[in-house]
Amino acid sequence: MNRELEYMFLESARVWIPDAEDVWKSAELTKDYKNGDASLQLMLEDGTNIEHTLDPKTKNLPYLRNPDILVGENDLTALSYLHEPAVLHNLKVRFIDSKLIYTYCGIVLVAINPYETLQIYGTDIINAYSGQNMGDMDPHIFAVAEEAYKQMARDERNQSIIVSGESGAGKTVSAKYAMRYFATVSGSASEANVEEKVLASNPIMEAIGNAKTTRNDNSSRFGKYIEIGFDHRYRIIGANMRTYLLEKSRVIFQADEERNYHVFYQLCASSHLPEFKTLRLSSANNFLYTRQGRSPVIYGVDDTKELCTTRNAFTLLGINESYQMGLFQVLAAILHLGNVEIKDRDSDSSLIAPNNNHLTAFCELVGVTYQDMSQWLCHRKLKTATETYIKPLPRLQATNARDALSKHIYAKLFNWIVEHVNKALITNVKQHSFIGVLDIYGFETFEINSFEQFCINYANEKLQQQFNMHVFKLEQEEYMKEQIPWTLIDFYDNQPCINLIEAKMGILDLLDEECKMPRGSDDTWAQKLYNTHLKTCSLFEKPRMSNRAFIIQHFADKVEYQCDGFLEKNKDTVNEEQIKVLKASKFDLLVELFQDEEKATSPTGQVPGTGGRTRLSIKPNKSRETSSKEHKKTVGCQFRNSLQMLMETLNATTPHYVRCIKPNDFKLAFTFDPKRAVQQLRACGVLETIRISAAGFPSRWTYQEFFSRYRVLMKQKDVLPDKKLTCRNVLEKLVQDQDKYQFGKTKIFFRAGQVAYLEKLRADKLRVACIRIQKTIRCWLARKKYLRQRSAAITIQRFTRGYQARCLAKFMRRTNAATTIQKYQRMCVERKRYRQKQAAALAMQTILRGYMARLKYQGLLREHKVVVIQKIVRGWLARCWYKRCLYSIVYLQCCIRRMRARRELKKLKIEARSVEHFKKLNKGMENKIMQLQRRIDEQTKENRSVNEKLNSLESSYSAESERMRSEVNRLRGVDEEAKNKTKQVSSLQEELERLRRELSTTQQEKKTIEDWAQTYRNEMEKMVSELKDQNGLLKKEKDDLNRSIQEQSQQMTEKMARAIAEETQQLETDLNEERSRYQNLLTEHLRLEEKYDDLKERTLASNVSKPGHRRTDSTHSSNESEYTYNSEYAELEEGSRAAEDVTRGIDTSLTLKLQKRLTELEQEKQSLRNELENKEEQFQRARARDDVAFKKARGAELEYESLKRQELESENKKLKHNLAEMRQSLLGDAATHAGAPGSPAYKVLLDQLNSSCEELDVRKEEVLILRSQLVSQKEAMHHKETMTEPSVYVEDVSKLKDADEIKQAYVGLKDTNRSPRFMRKPLEVNDLLSRLRLLEHQLQTQRRSHDNEVESLRGELQNVKEDNNRQQQLLAQNLQLPPEARIEASLQHEITRLTNENLDLMEQLEKQDRTIRKLKKQLKVYSKRIGEMGAGQTEGQTSPGQMVDEPIHPVNIPRREKDFQGMLEYKKEDELKLVKNLILELKPRGVAVNLIPGLPAYVLFMCLRHADYVNDDQKVRTLLTSTINSIKKILKKRGDDFETVSFWLSNTCRFLHCLKQYSGDEAFMKHNTSRQNEHCLSNFDLAEYRQVISDLAIQIYQQLIKCMENILQPMIVSGMLEHETIQGVSGVKPTGLRKRTSSIADEGTYTLDSILRQLSAFHSTMCQHGTDPELIKQVVKQQFYIIGAVTLNNLLLRKDMCSWSKGMQIRYNVSQLEEWLRDKGLMMCGAKETLEPLIQAAQLLQVKKKTDEDAEAICSMCQGLTTAQIVKVLNLYTPVNEFEERVSVSFIRTIQTRLRDRCESPQLLMDTKMIYPVTFPFNPSSLALETIQIPGSLNLGFLTRV
Repeated sequence: MNRELEYMFLESARVWIPDAEDVWKSAELTKDYKNGDASLQLMLEDGTNIEHTLDPKTKNLPYLRNPDILVGENDLTALSYLHEPAVLHNLKVRFIDSKLIYTYCGIVLVAINPYETLQIYGTDIINAYSGQNMGDMDPHIFAVAEEAYKQMARDERNQSIIVSGESGAGKTVSAKYAMRYFATVSGSASEANVEEKVLASNPIMEAIGNAKTTRNDNSSRFGKYIEIGFDHRYRIIGANMRTYLLEKSRVIFQADEERNYHVFYQLCASSHLPEFKTLRLSSANNFLYTRQGRSPVIYGVDDTKELCTTRNAFTLLGINESYQMGLFQVLAAILHLGNVEIKDRDSDSSLIAPNNNHLTAFCELVGVTYQDMSQWLCHRKLKTATETYIKPLPRLQATNARDALSKHIYAKLFNWIVEHVNKALITNVKQHSFIGVLDIYGFETFEINSFEQFCINYANEKLQQQFNMHVFKLEQEEYMKEQIPWTLIDFYDNQPCINLIEAKMGILDLLDEECKMPRGSDDTWAQKLYNTHLKTCSLFEKPRMSNRAFIIQHFADKVEYQCDGFLEKNKDTVNEEQIKVLKASKFDLLVELFQDEEKATSPTGQVPGTGGRTRLSIKPNKSRETSSKEHKKTVGCQFRNSLQMLMETLNATTPHYVRCIKPNDFKLAFTFDPKRAVQQLRACGVLETIRISAAGFPSRWTYQEFFSRYRVLMKQKDVLPDKKLTCRNVLEKLVQDQDKYQFGKTKIFFRAGQVAYLEKLRADKLRVACIRIQKTIRCWLARKKYLRQRSAAITIQRFTRGYQARCLAKFMRRTNAATTIQKYQRMCVERKRYRQKQAAALAMQTILRGYMARLKYQGLLREHKVVVIQKIVRGWLARCWYKRCLYSIVYLQCCIRRMRARRELKKLKIEARSVEHFKKLNKGMENKIMQLQRRIDEQTKENRSVNEKLNSLESSYSAESERMRSEVNRLRGVDEEAKNKTKQVSSLQEELERLRRELSTTQQEKKTIEDWAQTYRNEMEKMVSELKDQNGLLKKEKDDLNRSIQEQSQQMTEKMARAIAEETQQLETDLNEERSRYQNLLTEHLRLEEKYDDLKERTLASNVSKPGHRRTDSTHSSNESEYTYNSEYAELEEGSRAAEDVTRGIDTSLTLKLQKRLTELEQEKQSLRNELENKEEQFQRARARDDVAFKKARGAELEYESLKRQELESENKKLKHNLAEMRQSLLGDAATHAGAPGSPAYKVLLDQLNSSCEELDVRKEEVLILRSQLVSQKEAMHHKETMTEPSVYVEDVSKLKDADEIKQAYVGLKDTNRSPRFMRKPLEVNDLLSRLRLLEHQLQTQRRSHDNEVESLRGELQNVKEDNNRQQQLLAQNLQLPPEARIEASLQHEITRLTNENLDLMEQLEKQDRTIRKLKKQLKVYSKRIGEMGAGQTEGQTSPGQMVDEPIHPVNIPRREKDFQGMLEYKKEDELKLVKNLILELKPRGVAVNLIPGLPAYVLFMCLRHADYVNDDQKVRTLLTSTINSIKKILKKRGDDFETVSFWLSNTCRFLHCLKQYSGDEAFMKHNTSRQNEHCLSNFDLAEYRQVISDLAIQIYQQLIKCMENILQPMIVSGMLEHETIQGVSGVKPTGLRKRTSSIADEGTYTLDSILRQLSAFHSTMCQHGTDPELIKQVVKQQFYIIGAVTLNNLLLRKDMCSWSKGMQIRYNVSQLEEWLRDKGLMMCGAKETLEPLIQAAQLLQVKKKTDEDAEAICSMCQGLTTAQIVKVLNLYTPVNEFEERVSVSFIRTIQTRLRDRCESPQLLMDTKMIYPVTFPFNPSSLALETIQIPGSLNLGFLTRV
């Protein structure tokens, strides 16, 4: 016994001892073992002490237990002690405690059936395992599938996954998930259909090949091998299925508690359906073949629904309805055939009763005659060389022949279905490689084992041999790679057992030979076996008590086979005459079943017309002999050949093994039966794998891992720079036996048990160190306690002495104070007495003197008031006399002046009507005109001043008239009120008389009542006193009720506030979800566009490759660089026909949805465009009308529009204010009677309604005043411009009523007469009349325009009235609603109304702004022209005649000064060059570093501005379209380049911001300078293009996120989890064989610094490109979400990462990320919150996990984790050192109980593909467009600055 072994078997060492119930039981040594002891003193886990006796011969010690830190490992080969109890215990701990069903055992994946649905097979889990090495993640079927897929792509070698296990272990489910994984990760567009078909084959194969057994409700009774084919790009293209050894005997017989194949019960359960009436089926208990097991129903399974699933699967695979009904017809016929009763005729013959119902049904269903079938069921034909005999059959043989026919028909039907399933799965694409999935039965042993078990175990022997050879090969490769000496490992070779079965004169050979014998039987075959193998082969035995059985020693166990039925099952004979009858059937499908495979037709094609009948020939021929030989091939021979083909296929592939284990026989969830598990582990070869590994060097450590783990055992002097040499030196000191380890190139190999020995040394060393640390700390704590106590004692003494001294001082102070108090108290008493006497004397004097003074003051005051009254009265009398005199004088003057004015006016009218008089006067008019012109020049200045005064007088007059009007209305109301009062006075007088009469009667009654009142008063006083007391109580109750009401109202207010906050949050969430859905739709649209482009390019490439159309690469690249939108669509139209067939593989449903959505959007776009065109036409017509009217009333319209805008704005503000009041009142009163009349809310609504009505009336009056002012102003303008003749003056004089108006008309006449037109020649009467008619026409047109305006204003007033009425109705409706609904409805209505109103205002403002801008431009042009004309007149002022005759030369009016206008002009043909130089060939690196950010966006926008300036809509459209398509193209080419994507994201956003900033919308112009406002677009509204560019920016953003994710993805796991940022904290545990050489790729090691450097590079690049800060924050938030999600997902799938030390590493790494955010100023961007789930998971790894308080703390801490994630982390928590403890199962149950009420998704992993919805906040640029300089490096010299 070596030293290490003695060191391990010490006291407290734990071992495994055999046990009858639990197979192995744990025990602990209570006494050290010494060499030579015959027994061990042990204590079991329940405290029982036992003595374990050692075998005296072998002296073998019991198995040692592994250290606790190795229990629960992912890989069984990582265990230090590799033996059966260690494997069983590790599987049990993982399965029961951690709920982990998968475990590696070297190259084998052990899968235990949980009998429960687990959420570990979703798409998120598939994505997590995709691309990962097999050992990097926790064991899973997906990891094996990924390994197979990766090796197929890397090694270009076919793969196979061998799934084995006994019935009910989960083989079929494992194979199904493996196929699903391949279909998901292969990345093909068509693989979904193939996967659907492959998975659709499962319901079919389960229906016809699965049945209920005692061990499994859905047991596969056949083996299958599915080859999944891949093309050269490793995408699924098809599949093929091979089946093995269908259990045909189940068709005719089932044991107790078992069923026939599912399809029979499905048909019986669906017999009530109309389409199955012809099958004549009924309950399954009515048929012999379905009632023998006496268990026709499976709990929880609906056979009717299962049949629907089967029929849908048939349809999906292309088997049409007619073929399906044919299959069901054959199956029903088998059931009827089993019910055919055969009776004895005599001892040697049998018969079938005539008109047997079931035989009749069988014949009708299969299309044969009743007579032929009944004849050959009871007879058989014997052939000799010369003649043929027909021999009757006894009843037993006839029954066997019937059952054989049933089995044969079912086998043919099964093969036909498999054949056509394969046809549906085959594709025309060439197969490059394949992955095979073998779902085959495991080793079986029952109480009675027959021919089926023999074949199954024979197949398992072959598979076990192949498995052993593969395991040995891998071990050999590993040793050779590490260059260590190795010897052949002695492993079990089952070749002798295989030879016993399949060799010459083996069991199968003797069985075939016996089947050829005429009188061969099972007994004779058994005797041949005994004679041949009993003495020659040790693996063959004979049972003691039987001569009809034999025993074979298989690799798993001994199995006893019963010989009964072997020959019959091996022959599988069928009466040929029965087959001939079936071949002659009229049922085409039945004939097809018995044809050769080459002649079978497709189920989707046409059914042959003939039934394929053949004549029965008695004379044999050669072909018949050949076919008969083939037909006589035994089942054993066929199975051996198919098994040999399978083994050849598997040997040509790289195998991957999945061993499925059934944990118990009762199908209980997560229940582990050790006995059953050990049987299966022995049978499936897992223990053999362990034994082979244990025979070599099972434990393997890299030098770095060994150094990190066992650095504790090294001294400082042992540590050398070369770690390999350090490990070598340390091992030589620790382990003396050199054979216990070997040094390889990169690893150290250990024998079994050496790691446990090293772990014990390490634990002892750490224990000693801990004791020393504890000793030191305890000493420090004790000394600290002593010093603290000593200091406390000294302090107490000090305070005690101080207290005594203070008490003495206090006593002395009190004595002195008492003396002083007495002295002052006596003094105070005397002083108080003196002061009281003095105060009394002074008070008396004061009162007396005051009384005398008040009397004197009152006399003086009366005298003064009398004088004032006299003064006021006399003044009032004098003023009244003066006013009466003044009024009389003024009235007299007015009458005289009016009389004179009327006389003068009459004379003027008479003179004006006299034409002759006018002619006389006209003779001297020329001289008068000259005189008047001079007088006009003199009075010009006077006219201006008079005009100003006139304007002021008009305004004051209008205000005064308005005031007077209101006063008149008030006086009228007062008058009406006075009339009403007079009426009331008369009525009141009558009432007074009546009351007097009543008063007299009342006085009489009063006397009687007074007496009664006196007595009543006394009684009432008593009652009042009582009522007062009650009133006091009621007041208290009232106060309490008021207080409770206030509290309830406060609670209601808080509740409403919370509800509003929750509703707001919900709206924000809905908005984000809507954004996310919209952006996901954009992503899908982009993906389809890219796929379509790829298909188009592929199609074009195929077209180009034709002769005569080949292009060189240079031509292709040059043409490609000049790609434009038009050329793209031209190519699209050319290649649409060629791409038609290719695009059929696209997801049709999604394409149809997108097409439908696109059609809707196009229709909506077209309708909007038509509406826009109509609006534009209306605007153009209105604009033309406005241009005509503008020349007449430009100033008045502008003033009117501005007044109207101010009026609307003020109205909007008032409405908002009213809305706020309404909300406050409604929120303030939430009681039930809030809406009743008289309530505050009701009063507020009425007040608002009244105020709105008053406001409406005021608005009406204002509109009328505004109209009158406009009319007066326009008439004044017309008088100034067009008044030219006295006739107009004479007509208008009659309308003038005031001297001021006459004066104004006179001044206007002077201005008109002074115009140059009247200086040429005298005017004639005709000319004056024509001008008069012209003025009248203009006046009429002006009136019409005013009438139109009045009508429009009336319409607006009507709309306002309707709005008010509608508002009143809504308010009335709202008052009937409850408070919450009322508030919500009112808010929604107000929001809608204000939104519509704001939109209308915005439209009007936009229209006005455009008009104002255009008018300003015209005004500037006109003013400049007038200035130049005025300058020319002053320079050349000679005479009026010359000035009039001088021609006016045209003047060049520049748009602005000669400085840069911020526009770039280009020619139409230069657009391609612009796009090419600015987008396609632009290098982002140079632009970002050397030029201003966003330069391309500014250049494109300045080009767009010029196109808008020249009003070229085609140019605008083509420029925008080319820009968008070119950006898409450059991103498609260089979409993986982060700089390119970031650069164009920044420029696209800047271009979008420019379109908003210069759109002319006031919402975007708030931060503009006046210069920038002048650069706004003037002709086009590009709102639709803004949406398109916004969608493009979203696509670029998503592409940027994908690009960053691809860069960060390889770094995250390595940097955040695997790399040790804090050296020495994380412990390294042995990893076993799970990290295989073939799985590990050469990759660079990433650290946290790598991630931080990459994040800094991303951030600096985006900053250099000028990306918006808000957008950078969103990008960083998405980056951190990806980091957190990927890290957490890997943590949840890696058991080796769930430890305390790893939690510390993660928290440190997260703190470094937060520090990075802090340095970049991004702490408020929300990125930190995305890491919250990861932070909580790290905290969960570090907190205590024992008590209920710990559970409560965990539940409150882990709010960001789901319940599944919390439980998963607790299950995966693994101690790295012995001082850590595992999480108990009861604690996990407590956590689950506390978290039961959480409403959350059951999803385990976070969605790493989730992208937050992006927004682009408006960010205006302060850069002036005119200051931008274009460098020559951009090659944009063809652009012209405007």
